[in-house]
Amino acid sequence: MSEFTANALQTVLQGEDVAFTETPVCGTKCIVHRQGSGVVKLRGITNQCKARFLVSYSGNIQIPTGGTVEAISLAIAIDGEPLQSTRMIVTPAAVENLFNVSAQAYVDVPCGCCSTIAVQNTSGQTIEVQNSNLIVVREA
Repeated sequence: MSEFTANALQTVLQGEDVAFTETPVCGTKCIVHRQGSGVVKLRGITNQCKARFLVSYSGNIQIPTGGTVEAISLAIAIDGEPLQSTRMIVTPAAVENLFNVSAQAYVDVPCGCCSTIAVQNTSGQTIEVQNSNLIVVREA
């Protein structure tokens, strides 16, 4: 199991990843992250045909000052592609209204392969993210 966090308010451009600046729980060699990066690498180190990971994200999102009041969203991305079933959508009534969002997904990595995961801004504009928490658990 690994936990990656970023408590400070950060600006995330459209299509970019949320950065994780702290690692409160350091994982095993099958979960790799570089401090400050938004990408986590999952490694299929197993004697079975695949390794299974449970990826969970929660955080607060808002429209920054000067932004357009409309729906904003994040999604867990696998190998750079947002997983639509994890899309976290909110529609704030005004700028700087924080909303809490969360999602989780299972990710299977074939034996000997690697996959990357991230939390990506899938909104049509720049958003702000705060109190991000990404937990990755090796299930099998």
